[in-house]
Amino acid sequence: MNKTEILSLQNKNLKRFFHHELPYSPFFRELFEKHNLKFTDIKTIADLQKIPFTSKIDLAPTAEDPGKSRRFILQPDEALLKKYAPKSKLIKILFQKLAGLDFKRKLEWEYKPVHLHFTTGRTALPTAVGYTTKDLDTIKETAQRLFQTLGIPNDAVVVNAFPYAPHLAFWLTYFATSSLQLTTLQSGGGKILGTPKIIDAIETLKAKVVTSIPGYFYHILREAVAQKRNWSGLEFVVFGGERVSEGLRGKVKELLKEVGAYETKILATYAMTEGKTAWSQCSEESGYHTYPDMEIFEVVDEKGNQVPEGTPGELVYTSLNWRGTVMVRYKTGDMIQGLTWQPCPHCGRNVPQISRDIQRKSDIKEFHLTKVKGELINLNSFYPVLSGIKDLDEWQLEIGKVNNDPYEVDEMILYLAPKPNVNFDELSRDVNRRILSETGITPIIVQKKLQEVLQMIGMESELKEKRIVDKRPKT
Repeated sequence: MNKTEILSLQNKNLKRFFHHELPYSPFFRELFEKHNLKFTDIKTIADLQKIPFTSKIDLAPTAEDPGKSRRFILQPDEALLKKYAPKSKLIKILFQKLAGLDFKRKLEWEYKPVHLHFTTGRTALPTAVGYTTKDLDTIKETAQRLFQTLGIPNDAVVVNAFPYAPHLAFWLTYFATSSLQLTTLQSGGGKILGTPKIIDAIETLKAKVVTSIPGYFYHILREAVAQKRNWSGLEFVVFGGERVSEGLRGKVKELLKEVGAYETKILATYAMTEGKTAWSQCSEESGYHTYPDMEIFEVVDEKGNQVPEGTPGELVYTSLNWRGTVMVRYKTGDMIQGLTWQPCPHCGRNVPQISRDIQRKSDIKEFHLTKVKGELINLNSFYPVLSGIKDLDEWQLEIGKVNNDPYEVDEMILYLAPKPNVNFDELSRDVNRRILSETGITPIIVQKKLQEVLQMIGMESELKEKRIVDKRPKT
């Protein structure tokens, strides 16, 4: 489809979803009523601007309201069905009743949540996102599209190294590989199968594809290099769960050569639990390819106004096809360089692409902007700087108070594990120079052994590595 045809399809799907599905959500019924809106007021993409934004504040549970996210689940009852369901659905229900069929079973297939994912819950209580049985069909469809966009061949052997948990990355890989009938080891990551067996599996199975969190893959790859393993069959490394800096990509490519993988593609995915799926690159240079029949993405400025195509701003997501938990005008907190409709120069797809450079405010490695010694620091800056230093194996940043005294000044301690035979004094000076240039801060640098840092960051015990730890007492 060309852009005009895609926009026409989106308007059609948007009208159907807003008129006949979204009214089943308690949250959105209340929101529309509060702002004197009718669901039938929303007919085209342009009408979305009538609707207030939603955000994690609306969705995330609190101690006072632990069931907050349930209000985003579509929950039709008989009265709501009579009011909002399309005539075709009402006629089907009537015939099923007359025929003595269990029409409630069909409604449960479409609307009853049977599968849950959770956000990591490090800055708030974990948020549940529900999938119905119909949604499981939908996620299988998006998972297949994702693997097709990545260019994964039908004969690929896959090792899924994402941690086993009720989180999107592991399950999306599972749904993609099972529905595409790819031979796959669903390893569960280091906490389940264990790093040594995953390293063995990639070699003995001659895996073409490994899916993993970037930091964990770098860890197992470094171990494979030390053991002089042969991963020459590896053609694709697919990253999810964390931002992939160019520095880390370069370090991984260099290490891959040492295990015989010279032509491996390193491709990234973009995902959010609230969006219920992920979007991928088709090449290392491309943006993230979206599914415009299933969602609408907007890009807005600080005032909430839509910006022109290709203009930087915050990404806003609206569902068009999901049941269970649904999002409308959800501010992701992710800052992108732009959304483009230009045909992809690498694969030719016409779908909207999200720029690959994403500054994630909603998951800026736990903290985003914080004050240290009275100065506002963007902790995001540490990631691309440190992950790109070739002589550095691992690191952790600790923010605390001098002498652990809550009334003392702040201090930042940067623990570094250098590569073997690296001059630590020279490395420290290089790191300090780069950090000072990016943040205006000079941290205290402390040398640690690699195994110490791996334990500190929870490489094989945490869902995500604890790269930045704020130990300052809460006041």
